[in-house]
Amino acid sequence: MKAVIVCASVSHGNTRRVADSMAQVLGAKVVSPEQADLAELTGADLVGFGSGVFYGRLHPRLTDFVKALPTRQRGRAFVFATSGLPEMPLAPFTRPLVQLLEGKGFEVDGSFSCRAFDTWAPFKLVGGIHRQRPNVGDLAAARAFAGRLRDGRGPVS
Repeated sequence: MKAVIVCASVSHGNTRRVADSMAQVLGAKVVSPEQADLAELTGADLVGFGSGVFYGRLHPRLTDFVKALPTRQRGRAFVFATSGLPEMPLAPFTRPLVQLLEGKGFEVDGSFSCRAFDTWAPFKLVGGIHRQRPNVGDLAAARAFAGRLRDGRGPVS
């Protein structure tokens, strides 16, 4: 299987660590939105899209990249995120990107998120939250998620 992961990791490298863990399982190349090659994405069997969460949303570099993709029939995709705060069940921060990817022709097989070190404004005053995250357990969960995608065991969340 050919896989590519498009990752916008800008603050502490949290999202890149998760992307690298998934890439180990998938044999995937990890690229930033600016490095992503449209031909390579088109030829991939599975494409991951992930970033940290900023003000309740995935990074604009990632969402702008996806918005700029041409609409056409595509293969499988997944979404992942890291955040200091938990995802809210009624308004998950991955949902807008999932919907955008589906509108671009991707079949989205699932999403993954975990906590991560966060120094957003109020948390900066106390040195940040979740300093040790993503931890060994989070990265193991990311690898397990990627394994389920690789093995085609249906949609995963």
